[in-house]
Amino acid sequence: MYYFIVNKISGNGKGLKVWKKTEKLLQEKQINYQVRFTNRPKHAAEIAKELSSEKCYAVVAVGGDGTIHDVANGLINSNIPLGVIPAGSGNDFARALDIPKDYKKALKRILMGKQRKIDIGRIGNEYFITVMGIGFDGKVAEINNGSKYKNWLNFIRLGNLSYGLSFLHVLLKYRPVSIQLMVDGEKLVFCNVWLIAIANISNYGGGIKICPNACYNDGLFDICIVHGMNKWELLRTFPKAFKGKHILHPGVTMITGKQVEVISDLPVIVQGDGEILTKTPMSVTIQRGGLLII
Repeated sequence: MYYFIVNKISGNGKGLKVWKKTEKLLQEKQINYQVRFTNRPKHAAEIAKELSSEKCYAVVAVGGDGTIHDVANGLINSNIPLGVIPAGSGNDFARALDIPKDYKKALKRILMGKQRKIDIGRIGNEYFITVMGIGFDGKVAEINNGSKYKNWLNFIRLGNLSYGLSFLHVLLKYRPVSIQLMVDGEKLVFCNVWLIAIANISNYGGGIKICPNACYNDGLFDICIVHGMNKWELLRTFPKAFKGKHILHPGVTMITGKQVEVISDLPVIVQGDGEILTKTPMSVTIQRGGLLII
């Protein structure tokens, strides 16, 4: 039995459209399946948690990175693999794991049944699977999630541009902060910090290669600290991040680690997989091979 968890409004309605095509294909192939639809925030996590005690071959998320985030959180510590049929605006998780955007190819990959384990990050009782953003980045995610232009750009199939517009929106008013990091027991202090990205995969925000060398199965976070720039330098550097070239700027520090604690002089927003999680101070650890993917 395959269980599908569908976010109908993901990608401004793309989730439902993709599911209808996927369901037709499942019926043609005579695949045994059941489907559940989400109808509120975190509902996908509740459904996945419920299904984690069922006898099923896989739980498949049909939606964007937020939907995948929730389903993954519901499946943690189970032996049930997570399948993905991308239907969001950014689809960064699918991009990093080479999951096809086309629903036919994505479903074919799931039905092939090849499984692998990936690392996950843990912050309190919640997990993230792509990138955690702290500070400016967290505020961008907050603005982006509530923006009207995100839905409009999704409608014209340019949803990956919404992050850039939110970036410009936040840039006008955001003020950088001082940060103290503890990475695997080593204390690091940075002033005038715009953002910290703690990455399990290389990309976020619809293809921004914030940590170009991050790998989802090496047992390490790649950490990007953007600091010591004025806003105009940040604006000039930002486009370079789409190709990972921002790491050459002297105001970008790259490190790796398994456990990270973050303290800031003022509380700043923390997002994971594009979902708002908490504010600083916070700590995060990596759990190697914590999630099974099909």
